[in-house]
Amino acid sequence: MADVEEAPIIEETLEDEVPEPIPVPFHSLLIAYAALSVMALIPIWFGSIRALEARKKRIKDKAEGKDLDEIEVISSKDAAKFPIMASITLFSIYICYKYFADKMYYVVTGYFFLLGIAAVTTILEPMIAPKLKFIFPGLCEDAEYKIVFTENKKSQLDLDFNRRSLIVLAFAGIVASFYLYNKHWLANNIIGLCFAIQGVQLLSLPNYKTGCMLLGGLFFYDVFWVFGTDVMVTVAKKFDAPIKLVFPQDIFDLSSRSSMLGLGDIVIPGILIALMLRLDDNLKLGSRKYFLTTFFAYIAGLVATIYVMHVWKHAQPALLYLVPACLGAPFVVALVSGEVSALLAYDEEEEEEEDDDEDEDGDKKKDE
Repeated sequence: MADVEEAPIIEETLEDEVPEPIPVPFHSLLIAYAALSVMALIPIWFGSIRALEARKKRIKDKAEGKDLDEIEVISSKDAAKFPIMASITLFSIYICYKYFADKMYYVVTGYFFLLGIAAVTTILEPMIAPKLKFIFPGLCEDAEYKIVFTENKKSQLDLDFNRRSLIVLAFAGIVASFYLYNKHWLANNIIGLCFAIQGVQLLSLPNYKTGCMLLGGLFFYDVFWVFGTDVMVTVAKKFDAPIKLVFPQDIFDLSSRSSMLGLGDIVIPGILIALMLRLDDNLKLGSRKYFLTTFFAYIAGLVATIYVMHVWKHAQPALLYLVPACLGAPFVVALVSGEVSALLAYDEEEEEEEDDDEDEDGDKKKDE
């Protein structure tokens, strides 16, 4: 009986001896918040520019009759289904980590290791490779190589590369290996930024109305899964993969907790901002008013997210603040400029369909 009576006293003593976490200095938090904000803006800015350049190249190639690069256009049907499919995917990951955490670790790590090499190579190769010729003139001569994979004497995959590409690939391998070795936040962010730039560049919204459908649906998706359940927060913490940007809350104490921002909170508004840049280019007004206004609206929404998260000490659905800011900004600009009809009428999907119809008509005339 004596042992039973003493147990609560021992437990109370142990609880009293557990040290409370040391509060992070406010200036360190400001550094973390500023770093995350800057990192979020980089893929949106450069991804939007790359998306515009890719569209101009696509238009030029179509006029010259060349083969066109594949792009992923989000149709209105895709936008309507996206929140449902995202919810299924999110909950599936949650279940997998809840019951098969050990097995999932190796699968996810290996998958993102290979994906990271591909993403870093794709993004850095056009920027770094041309400069390597001047840094290593003897090593990086203009020697081109080609590997062809065939099946039954038919070509299935062609890989064109040069020595400069191999150097960039080696660098990407080092970054991915560094991430694989200790999951360092720097390697995570390099890979994550490359993923985000690719997402903004390759995912294309055809018009503002489809953007409203997509962002509006994901607005409710984000709010429900963050405030209504523990699923989103649990997956964000346990899904140890470069699908989020992270930064230590105290850069001077690397053992401190990290602040994080999901790539979805960058790419989803980012593809709308990229659309606004293409709209500015199409209207030929000599300014980037839609792009810049929406870009700064994103910054305001991000600041609001960080402020509320800091004050209430609770994870926030970033799209709760980003979606109204990013959808409202271009509409207000159009309203003030008297260009609402131009904003709503701009549709890249219809342009693609018209071009396809013209190609079909041309083929029919040739057959006749």
